[in-house]
Amino acid sequence: MSFKNIRKMSTPEEIRAISPLTEELRKIKEENDKALRNIFTGKDDRFIVIVGPCSADDEEAVCDYAKRLSEVSKLVSDKIFTVIRVYTGKPRTTGEGYKGMMHQPDPNGEPNMSEGIKAIRNMYLKVIKETHLPIADEMLYPSNLPFVEDILSYIAVGARSVENQQHRLISSGIDCPVGMKNPTSGDLSVMFNSIRAAQQSHDFLYNGYEVQTSGNPLAHAIMRGSVDKRGLHIQNYHYEDLIQASDMYLAGKYENPSVIVDANHSNSKKIHTEQPRIVKDILHSRSCNERLKSLVKGVMIESYIMGGSQGCDVKNHIYGKSITDPCLSFEDTKKLLLDMYQIL
Repeated sequence: MSFKNIRKMSTPEEIRAISPLTEELRKIKEENDKALRNIFTGKDDRFIVIVGPCSADDEEAVCDYAKRLSEVSKLVSDKIFTVIRVYTGKPRTTGEGYKGMMHQPDPNGEPNMSEGIKAIRNMYLKVIKETHLPIADEMLYPSNLPFVEDILSYIAVGARSVENQQHRLISSGIDCPVGMKNPTSGDLSVMFNSIRAAQQSHDFLYNGYEVQTSGNPLAHAIMRGSVDKRGLHIQNYHYEDLIQASDMYLAGKYENPSVIVDANHSNSKKIHTEQPRIVKDILHSRSCNERLKSLVKGVMIESYIMGGSQGCDVKNHIYGKSITDPCLSFEDTKKLLLDMYQIL
């Protein structure tokens, strides 16, 4: 056979029983979810900042980062609603490299998804308990979602997944905001088709059942830049790009038109230190046009304790430094959040 069974997985219900979302934490999550819903529906005019490591590889460092972020978030909370990125699965274009804590709870160990799922639930719960921050993650593998969907307050569908029908259908049944990234090709119509699909009701197979979803009115666009046929990065965070997204929303029948702008990836041309400049450019664009002020609800920023990135070398490992894409340092992130507060 082409498939070799490694181990029998526990069910989502069994995993949740091992690491439950307690009543105390559930109430915190409900408050965060209500705030996010109000922002996306226009009842709250705070600006969303989804910020954190490119990949959550180390529980100690992630929780350390989260505590630091929580302290800054309190200083800006009347204007900025902070969501922490705790990304536990990483898309690998060639299939090589670290695939995230979901696959490898130890970045230098063997893959073990059974232990990985337990590890990420424990990390999520610790972050909420210690910081009260809402958590964002990417739905890289739809089959993994039932193990964690009770904890997440924001879910992103990546540039390589946004055309996948299963991602679109499952997004239609998720209760929290789901951001659809534009594909790597940059074709915004693909992203808008995904939003339209996610906002409708569907029947399909999921988690061992035939299910019917209600549609997700909080599905929305994430602008992340693109790559042309020569492999060059094309940015789409500029004023004209945001106006185009606004026009495309107006041309269709969408609920709660919203855009989150990813300040890294192709928008920064993968130069992580460009993120503060890009964020300020986005805030300037919003200030110039009331339509954009209403449409652009927030930004995504990749940030960790230390700036830059490193490999997985155990000997020379630097605590709190990304082992995937380069991230903005926490000190630079703190400065950016305080600068944003003054601009907003």
